[in-house]
Amino acid sequence: MDQQTIIRNALIGLVAIGVTGAANAQTQSTPKEKCYGVSKAGQNECAAGKNSCAGTSKVDNDPTAWKLVAKGTCEKMGGKLAAPKAKT
Repeated sequence: MDQQTIIRNALIGLVAIGVTGAANAQTQSTPKEKCYGVSKAGQNECAAGKNSCAGTSKVDNDPTAWKLVAKGTCEKMGGKLAAPKAKT
């Protein structure tokens, strides 16, 4: 490999790291909230209602399953900010 190829590959790698880092920083800086009733089957977060862990929801929009969404968007999506009350 010649020196120009090595330099070009190194620069491509640095650009890729920068883009990934910027995307992660933006995702982490956006406030999130739990939103119940909006996750698709198999896309819920961990320990949701009758599900023991992430990805175990069997139906779309299960009211006991939650998913993290951008703060302020849950109710616009048709979800709820609180879990449904347990039946006694």
